Amino acid sequence: QVQIVESGGGLVQPGGSLRLSCTGSGLSRHHYAVGWFRQVPGKEREGVSCTRTTDDFTFYTDSVKGRFTISRDKIKGTSYLQMNSLKPEDTAVYYCATDSTSTVGCQDSYYFRAREYENWGQGTQVTVSS
Repeated sequence: QVQIVESGGGLVQPGGSLRLSCTGSGLSRHHYAVGWFRQVPGKEREGVSCTRTTDDFTFYTDSVKGRFTISRDKIKGTSYLQMNSLKPEDTAVYYCATDSTSTVGCQDSYYFRAREYENWGQGTQVTVSS
């Protein structure tokens, strides 16, 4: 079974950096795409970045382009989200998730949505504040 765990969150000053990691049993075998999402109270869960394990295609939401980088260890299956130049508005609970049915959840901005992903971690808190 896929058991996903996020780590690397914490408190960081504006302009700082964090690297989130997503690990889990069978993560390298049981998914077509890995997505990073974030959510703050009162808002919809937002897709941040995703990558397809099939062809290494990557996608970023506009608000993080140029600041965040998604990568993966192809052997271990671990997904990383490197977050640089962090802003207070990046504060959220960040979730890692996998699409185990197809790559549709990581092909464009329309389909990069939480409902396309089946397996979720419990989230890691990222707080950007002075």
